[in-house]
Amino acid sequence: MRNFHKKIACTLTGVMLCGTLMGAVPVLAKDAEKYTNTDFAMDTVVSETLYTTGDDLNAEIGNKLREIENGLLSWTDEDSQISKLNAAAGETTEVSDELAGYLAQIEQLADDSGGAFDPTLGKVIRLWDIDGEDPHVPEQSELEALLKDVGYQNVTLDGNKVTLAEDTTLDLGATGKGIGCDVISEFLKDQKEVEGMILNLGGSSVMAYGQKPDDSPWKVAVTDPRDTEGDYLGAITIKGGEFLSTSGDYEKYFMEDGKRYHHILDPKTGYPVWNGLDSVTIVCDNGLLADGLSTACFVLGMDDAMELLEKYDADAMFVDEDKNIYLTDGMKERFELMKNTYTVKVVQ
Repeated sequence: MRNFHKKIACTLTGVMLCGTLMGAVPVLAKDAEKYTNTDFAMDTVVSETLYTTGDDLNAEIGNKLREIENGLLSWTDEDSQISKLNAAAGETTEVSDELAGYLAQIEQLADDSGGAFDPTLGKVIRLWDIDGEDPHVPEQSELEALLKDVGYQNVTLDGNKVTLAEDTTLDLGATGKGIGCDVISEFLKDQKEVEGMILNLGGSSVMAYGQKPDDSPWKVAVTDPRDTEGDYLGAITIKGGEFLSTSGDYEKYFMEDGKRYHHILDPKTGYPVWNGLDSVTIVCDNGLLADGLSTACFVLGMDDAMELLEKYDADAMFVDEDKNIYLTDGMKERFELMKNTYTVKVVQ
């Protein structure tokens, strides 16, 4: 509960800052109302700012996020499709069109990243228990025993039919919040009274929809990975229909013998990735891909990530341990630095 309250306090601070960054709203055009809400879904604090001439939809949006988690993505809920898939490993299972579509995107990203992004790491993640009651460094023999069943190639898709190799498990945690953002974006397209919305899931996954009544830009505050409760690193402008995702070594971790063991694991070794990066932020036009790309690019490292970013037409910001911020060309136009302890450079 102490960690939960700490997360809420940090997120509320971010929400207030984002509100400032997004600008004061004068008299709203077309009688649009501004509705804000703080909720909890997908194991994180959710902040919602909605502009609409109709009803406040924030409660319904929170419910939809919980439905997508419990009915589709959760590996702990026995009734979820992912949980049932894992229970049937070694057999072929038919899934919904919705999940089949997500799995096809995930398989393609895993292949395009050369396995840097891999949705079958669930057992290894749980062995580390980094965000649980017993975070610890596993024995090498324990890791090796689980890694033999890791590999996105162990998942076979045939339309709506999915086959997992025996002892392989799917864990969509690295794309779950992005999928949630995609679901809400599609929902809003049918809500004709909605003019705009920004949805923030824990600070790591953000969706912008439409526009604000005063036409001011959507701006998202970005966390300083080494000052997570202090000043923000900067702000990134996104447009309606765009998604932002950040993966960093500061989100879930524990310290042992002066070393930071964080939750972004290398699928090849089973250990946290240590390549000099502290965080990676991605902006693109798809929530699942923004989420998955931020993980893949963190694992790959900045140089090897460039080809993948170009393939997916995504903008990126890399923050390294030497307090350098590297921006791709597209991100250069979006980013506003808020801390003078960092140096901004453009990726060549």
